[in-house]
Amino acid sequence: MFVLIVFFWYRMMQQTGGGGKMSSFGKSKAKLINKEDGKNLVKFKDVAGLEEEKEELEEIVDFLRDPKKFIDMGARIPKGVLLVGPPGTGKTYLSKAVAGEAGVPFFIMSGSDFVEMFVGVGASRVRDLFESAKKNAPCIIFIDEIDAVGRKRGTGLGGGHDEREQTLNQLLVEMDGFGTNEGVIVMAATNRADILDPAILRPGRFDRTVYVGKPDVRARKAILKIHSRDKKLADDVNLEVIAKRTSGFTPADLENLMNESALLAARRGENAISMEDVDEASIKVQAGPAKKSRVVSEKERKLTAVHESGHAIVSRLLPEEDSVHMITIIPRGMAGGFTAYLPEDDVSFMTKRKMEASIVSLLGGRVAESLVLDDISTGASNDIERATKIARAMVTHYGMSEKLGTINYDSSENEVFIGRDLGRSRDYSERTAAEIDDEVTRIINEAYTKCKKLLSDNLDKLLALSDALLEKETIYSKDFEKIFNGEKLDEESIDLDDTINEDDLSDEAKELIHKNDKKDEVNKEDSEDSESL
Repeated sequence: MFVLIVFFWYRMMQQTGGGGKMSSFGKSKAKLINKEDGKNLVKFKDVAGLEEEKEELEEIVDFLRDPKKFIDMGARIPKGVLLVGPPGTGKTYLSKAVAGEAGVPFFIMSGSDFVEMFVGVGASRVRDLFESAKKNAPCIIFIDEIDAVGRKRGTGLGGGHDEREQTLNQLLVEMDGFGTNEGVIVMAATNRADILDPAILRPGRFDRTVYVGKPDVRARKAILKIHSRDKKLADDVNLEVIAKRTSGFTPADLENLMNESALLAARRGENAISMEDVDEASIKVQAGPAKKSRVVSEKERKLTAVHESGHAIVSRLLPEEDSVHMITIIPRGMAGGFTAYLPEDDVSFMTKRKMEASIVSLLGGRVAESLVLDDISTGASNDIERATKIARAMVTHYGMSEKLGTINYDSSENEVFIGRDLGRSRDYSERTAAEIDDEVTRIINEAYTKCKKLLSDNLDKLLALSDALLEKETIYSKDFEKIFNGEKLDEESIDLDDTINEDDLSDEAKELIHKNDKKDEVNKEDSEDSESL
């Protein structure tokens, strides 16, 4: 035991640089960026697409540049600014731009850097950080992922974490302790504002909250311009078209998109990035790289083709759904195939009809498998999970059930946070819970019935698209529209083994084809009779 203690002590001494530097263990790990550091300096002109957010933070810049103007007016500048938004939306970059625009030192530290296994270290690092900031005032302290240290106290198994709570208490004390006009602004970022301790959000600490959301189409175009400045683009690359195709992308996604496009173009030995490179990179960012070398059995290929065709055909028939951009049966990531959509507009909220249409579209793959092949696979598991979540949200969160009324039964606060959810009681009875389950089941069943009718009525289109996918593996929107409208694609040799043959079809599909053929014959005879008259 003694030998083990000596060994761990020796290792710890090595990591901290020897006994003479043991005191540095409680020192702040913050990285300091000065205005002299030109390489890391960021200005507002480098931040695209966050115009309202930049306007909101201009006051902070003005105060750091000329605090006397505000002090003479008797104004109290916010001590803290909390940037809230999804990951990758530019919260850290925006805070760097505030410091760069004001020309003041910028201390950056992650919330997880405060907390260690030794009690008291986190609080010591908080004290050291604020002491350093006061010496460099005016300046900005930026704490990234503040939820790592600023979670609600008393949460977690066992009632909490002593070291983390001590660190949080020290942070609260320091934010209360420094004077209003000392020139130290605390900025922090999180994508989980719901789990932060209320004490940290009160006025006098983080007075102002700025929401940094996903960019709209105009902002995406501006962001793409910045990330393509140092890249060679071919004449066919249209940033406006790319911006429209990338609805829901964050600035980090867009930067990754342009980088992947450049890597793909370089790998292909091209002189410039083409639109084809951008399209391929976009699919890669969303669904992962194509696994062309993966060995897939013919049965699995047919099942995947029918599954993806089901999604595409149903989406095309529903006016509420986005247009189909690409369908492929080449495995990507965890998926055997992939259907990409092209949103026409940025959507801020969902309507009931749109949510119902999304459920129908998600069930398209499973229904197509059952209808055509008389068999179903595990490939629809994610579709079913997403459809069920939408249906449950309609009933419990958005009050879209006529039976249960306009009432919110969703007791969860966004995502479950361990410890906070353990002792939560349900706010409704067992009978209501059963009614909620019944409503969710009804919505899913109605969507399944509607989906099956759409595919049954358009079985010829479903089979034609499946055959085309088996032959080409990837179908883009132009060819998809031709297939949907009954037009022939460019003449190519078609291997009959690579199509959905009669032996593959279910009895129900065969019967539907027979009925449709009879109907076509009757319609043809009627048209001939009308022409003779």
